[in-house]
Order: sequence, then C-alpha cells, then structure tokens
Amino acid sequence: MPSKTEEKYKVALESLRWKLDPASLSFVTTDDLEPLDDIIGQRRGVEAFRFGMGMDRKGYNIFVTGPAGTGKMFTVKKLLKELSGNHTAPDDLCYVNNFKHPESPVLLRFAPGRGAAFKKAVQDFLENIRKEVPQLFESEEYIARKNEIMEAHEKQVREFYKGVEEKVKDTDLVVVNMQMGPVQRPDVVPLVDGEPKRMVEVEEMVEKGRFPQEELERLKQRRLEIKEELDQIVVEVRRLNKEVKDKSEEVDRLMFLTLAREHMQPVRDEFCTGEYAEKVERHLDAVLDDMVENLDALKMLGAKPQQAGPMMMMAPPPEVVFHPYQVNLLVDNAEQEGPPVIIESYPTYRNLFGSIERIMDRNGGWRTDFTKIKAGSFVKANGGYLVLNLMDAIMEPGVWQTLKRSLKTEAIEIQTFDPYYFLTATGLKPESIPMQVKVVVLGDPFLYQLLRHYDPDTSKIFKVRADVETSMDRTDEHVEQVARFVRGVAEKHGHKPFHASAVARIAERAVRMAGRQEKISTFFPLLADLVDEAGYFAGQCQECDTVMAQHVEQAVEAKIYRSNQIEERIQEMIDRGSLFVDTDGAEVGQINGLAVYSMGDHMFGKPSRITAVTGLGKEGVINIEREADLSGPTHNKGMLILAGWLRRMFAQDKPMALAASIAFEQSYGGVDGDSASSTELYALLSSLSGLPIRQDVAVTGSVNQKGEVQPIGGVNEKIEGFYLCCKRAGLTGRQGVLIPRANVKDLMLRQEVVDAVAQGRFNVWAVDRVEQGAELLMGKSAGRRGKNGRYPKTSILGRVDARLAEMAEALQKFGKDKDDQNAAGTGGK
Repeated sequence: MPSKTEEKYKVALESLRWKLDPASLSFVTTDDLEPLDDIIGQRRGVEAFRFGMGMDRKGYNIFVTGPAGTGKMFTVKKLLKELSGNHTAPDDLCYVNNFKHPESPVLLRFAPGRGAAFKKAVQDFLENIRKEVPQLFESEEYIARKNEIMEAHEKQVREFYKGVEEKVKDTDLVVVNMQMGPVQRPDVVPLVDGEPKRMVEVEEMVEKGRFPQEELERLKQRRLEIKEELDQIVVEVRRLNKEVKDKSEEVDRLMFLTLAREHMQPVRDEFCTGEYAEKVERHLDAVLDDMVENLDALKMLGAKPQQAGPMMMMAPPPEVVFHPYQVNLLVDNAEQEGPPVIIESYPTYRNLFGSIERIMDRNGGWRTDFTKIKAGSFVKANGGYLVLNLMDAIMEPGVWQTLKRSLKTEAIEIQTFDPYYFLTATGLKPESIPMQVKVVVLGDPFLYQLLRHYDPDTSKIFKVRADVETSMDRTDEHVEQVARFVRGVAEKHGHKPFHASAVARIAERAVRMAGRQEKISTFFPLLADLVDEAGYFAGQCQECDTVMAQHVEQAVEAKIYRSNQIEERIQEMIDRGSLFVDTDGAEVGQINGLAVYSMGDHMFGKPSRITAVTGLGKEGVINIEREADLSGPTHNKGMLILAGWLRRMFAQDKPMALAASIAFEQSYGGVDGDSASSTELYALLSSLSGLPIRQDVAVTGSVNQKGEVQPIGGVNEKIEGFYLCCKRAGLTGRQGVLIPRANVKDLMLRQEVVDAVAQGRFNVWAVDRVEQGAELLMGKSAGRRGKNGRYPKTSILGRVDARLAEMAEALQKFGKDKDDQNAAGTGGK
C-alpha cells in the first residue's frame, strides 16, 4: 500500500502525457484536408522578415537565426517568393574594352534582356565588317581612287627626274638607281664608252692611264652640281611619297568609315537611347576609332598567305582581330520576370563575387582581358535577393570581409581572390558595379551573438534579425495546421493518406519534441522525416489503405533503434551488475541520481549511483568530481549552492564542523549541470541523519539556497531510463522517480511508462521543496523549527542538526585537548 506521503506527491495519471483524441479531429484521413501552404508558428520571424524586405535602406539586410532543423531555408524561400513578385527585373550588365586604358574595362548597363540584344547587334556588326571589308578594298571604286592617286604621284616624280636627265644629257653623266641595302635611290655616275661607271672605277682607269685626269676633274665638278640638285629632288620625292601614303590611308579610312558607320547605325538607333545612351554612344565611337587605328589588320582579313623571306606571312584570324570589340555579357536578366532570388549553397569567394580568369599564352605567361571577367552570385543577385548559409560562407577565405565591404559601400569591384597574387598578376581593375542587393544570411543564434560581439560592422550591415521560433502554442488551430502539413508532405512524396490516429501520434510527438505540454515543436523538417518514415512502413503493408497510428509508432521505434546502441550497452552493464544501480532496498548516504546522455541524434537517461560520506572537520562539502577535474562549472555551482542551504538551515547558532565528500560512483567522464544538486543533498542528509534512502526511487532536480527544487531538462528521458532499469530488474509497484513539480507540465512520457503507472507498477512523484523529497525518500517527517528554534528530535532535520551540533562540540573539545597537550609539553621542557 502506498504511504500517505507517496499519495500526496504522486503525479496524476493524466499529467504524465498529453493525448490527442483522434475523434476530436475534424477529419478521418488527411485526404479530407487541404495541404498546408502557409508558414505556421513563426509570427515573430515572419514579421521581422517582412519588415526587412520592406525597408529599402542601406544596411537593412536580414540575419535569420534559429537552430538547425527549424526550416529556416524553407521559410525564407517561401517569403521571398511571396514578397518579391511585385518588383521589376534589374538591368543587364556588360563589360566592354576600354581602348584608352585596357586595364580598366568599362561597365555598360541595359534594360532587362537588352544586354544580350546589344551583344548580338555588335556581333552582327563585326560579322558584316568581316565579310565586306575585303570586298571594299577590292572594289573598282577603291582601285580607281588608288590608281588616280598613284598616277598623279608618278607624273610628278617623272617631271622631277626629267629636268635632271636634261641637264646630264650632254655631260658624259647619267642618272641611275643604285641599290643601297634594301632600298634603291637615284645617283649620278660617269658614262664611259656608253656604259655607266662608278666614280671609283673611273679613278682606277685614271691611275692606269686609260682615262684623262682633266676629264675626271670636270666630271666630278659637274656631278657635284647635279648631285646636289638630285638630292633635293630625292627629298621632294620622299615628301610626295608620304603625301601619297597619307592620301591613300585617308582614302582607306574614309571608305572604311563610310562602310562601318553604315553598319553601325542600326546599333546606335537601337541602343543609344534612354538612360544609358551617352555611355553606349561613347563606346561605339571608341570602337570605330580603334578600328581605324588598326585598319591594316582589318585589311588583311581574308588575304592569302604571302612569302616574306623564308617565312610565310599569315593573315590574322578574324576572332583575334575582332576580339577587342566583343561584349562580355556579365549578367543577363532576359528571363527574369521579377527580382532575382539566388540561393548560394556553395558560397566560395569565386561563386559569390566572381573572378577574372587567366589563360596561358604560347610563351608560358599569364594574360587576361575584359572578356575573362565572370560574375558571381552576389553580382547576379543585384537588384534582388541573395540567400546563403553564413557558417558556410564565413569559413571561406576572404568571403566575410568582401561581403561586409560590398554591403557598406554598396558597390563591388570584381577581382580574383588569390593568396599568391604576387606570382600571378591579372592586370585588370574593372569599373566597380553599383549594388542594390538584399542579403539574407542564415545562422544559429550563437554565431549571431558572436559576430555582434567581435565585429561591430555586423550591426551596421544586418540591421534586421528574424529569429525563428522552436515551438508554438498548442492550440486547436495549430494542431489542424500540423495535420494539413502532414497532408502536404504525404501528397508531395506519394504516401498513402494518414488516418486521424496517425496524425494524433505525430502531433503528440511534436509536443514531446517541444519539451512542454502546452507547446508544439516547429522543427518541421524532423516532422516531415517522421511522416516519410511512417509512410514507408505503411507502404510495406499491402493490405493497409491508410497510414495508421501503429505505423507512426513503428517509425519512432525504428529511428530510436538505429541510434540507441550505446544506450543498450550501458543498460546491459547495469543488468549484469558491472554498473552498480540498486532498484530495491534502502541505504544510508546512497541515492540513485539521473543523467541524460546525448548522442547527437538520440538522447536517453540512465541512473547513476551517488554517495555521500560525512565526518568531523572544517573542509565543508568536498566535490570529488571537482577535485579530480571531472566537474563542469555548473555542477560546481550546484555544489556551492548545496553548501549554502546547509549553512542557512544548520549554521545559524553554531559553526559548521563538517567534512563531507560527494561522488558520482563509476563516473569516469566529465560531469556538468546542476540537475543532481537536490539528489546530492538528499544523500548528504541521509549520511548526517543516519536514515537510509530508498533505492527503488531515482531523483532529479536542482536546488537553490532556500531549499526550493528547481526544474531541469530531459525529464522524460530520465524517467524512462530508470523505468527501463526497474523493468529489467523486475517491477515491484513501489519503484518510481522523484522530479521537481515545475517539470510536471513538461511530461510527455512514452505510452509504456504511462500504462505501467496506470497499472500501479511504477510511480512518478513531484515535490516543490527539499524537505518534501526527504520525507518521501527516508520515510520520516522532515521537521520544522519550533518556537525554541529547534527541530523535532526524531525528524530528519532534527537528527541532522543534532549530529552537526555533536560534531561541532567534538571538534571544539578536540581542539581544546590538543591545546592542553601542547601547553603541558611546553611546561615540561
């Protein structure tokens, strides 16, 4: 028979688990519902996100915070799709060559879709030039104009030389063309016996007596006079040649410009209008000017290879000639119906901010130009929205600093992030791109606080925080929305319809995940996994038309089984007696504590033996875990609070003459948390009072200095862990778990445990104060101070107070006797 104390603190059966009656739902299967198309349970985050989207001001980017698995990305995608539809698409961006400063490519902007049209128009222009330039310089008109210039030139040259020839006609001199290196030039030489002779040859003839000396001197004098006139003529001919060349080139330029302007005019008519007309006009003018400057290369288009000494001179390919005039379409928004929404799942520097690619030339050197500039997601999202996971981005070199700088300056200059830049030089500094992009980053709250603390720029560039909730109120409306969510997942993934009983089990699971009976978890990705897994097990049942409650339970149990190997190994060690845990009897200074183990994807609770030993001394409460460097700061705090309660209760009229050691037995790893502080206090009270503690009860709960038992985490796992130990050892009906009363509203125990309590085979008790727990564990009244300031002698606290008083007197007497002995020894000497 349960004692009055046990009945007094026993938790009501209906409080052990919140149950959803399938009959209370408004449907039989999820086919009776409409799929959920709304975001539920995220009012705070949604309102913040809408605010950030609506604020068209510098720095109002959005930092979405929340634990992993809360559906942050799904929420962001849905809100962006909803809120970005009423805006227009941004401009196209192009880079073109800067002919005056090739290292600084020029940025051109066009209306959405016009960038590709401009690139095609320029390509068509270049193609027309490629086809028609060879024909132009082979046309009859061109040849006629060239011949006219050459004929006039030759006529003038002939007239110049004709006067010289008249002067030398009867002077035994003749004008000849002398080969001087690679060129020929006219010269005056003597005419001897009807043959032209060089002056050196005539001098040799004079030495041999074959030509008169006087005649040689006369020829030299006459030659000198004519030579000076001839040199003047040569200078004049050179001037004429230059004039002819200039006239010829001018003809080439005029004829080419006439052709080029004719083909360029449609491009001007189409693109030199509107907001960006002036810059486009300047670029097209620069293209024509550069073509005229490099007309020789254009004239060689289509020319046949020519012999140039031992080498064949090949005409340059058209793609090389026309390369400087190409258009690099950086961002094409032709297919965008609204602002771009880009989700960058791999946010490296290159993927986010683009790069300037390099190629190796035939000499082994690196080179680049404006056509090698590539845009990243940040530039492609200009005028729209960029979404990225901040933890992924912040781990990449250079990403965070560049992102901050671009958001602060609202501009970006595309460069290649290269730690070894001193080995390779891009040589380009493209014109910066003005940025109007809303950046949405996803991260956990810890990362947000860390950045806010260590980087003051964070608050300047992310002025809006959208915090995702991990739970929502358990209302009928939200339960129905969970049911509609199940319908949506089942329909999307092709599962059978879910029966109301299956939906009820999923809702109950969501409540347990929330950790509070009045809340429902918003970890919808995990709930979607549960729906999929339940759908899988229902699919294995050929005769099942719907997913039932047992399929959900099967999915839950299967997931636990896949992850609970460590739990089973620990339980095996308890069952075989390797880990000491008693589930029956009573012991002084010994109690069953409860701990929660987290394996990442699985949490479970297991009991652990805690012992306390007290003796005479002044050391106070000794935390063995701390002495062994196995105790965390929170556990240390709990021990200090425990000592504070002892002083408050028993050290008001006497000194605390106590040396007590407390230990988690067979614990060889770290211990942290204060959830066992009340448990340790019970063991200490048992040791001091000499009253045994029930070993069929496990205890959890922290305590404050006033003796109030405070709530802890993992209460469901702890109860279920001790229940399993008792089940394996044999349920007696007296076994149970003592928890803080504040945790009752957190209970969402497995149905097996609830059934065992209903059958009287297991118990759950809840207390508010340490005194209540002591009464249940030791079977005695805790006791209260009377008017005389004393506790009842037979009470728990009375026994403890009496024992502490004895220890204080003993310590005082011991100290006095020792002083007497020391004095006697001194006197004898």
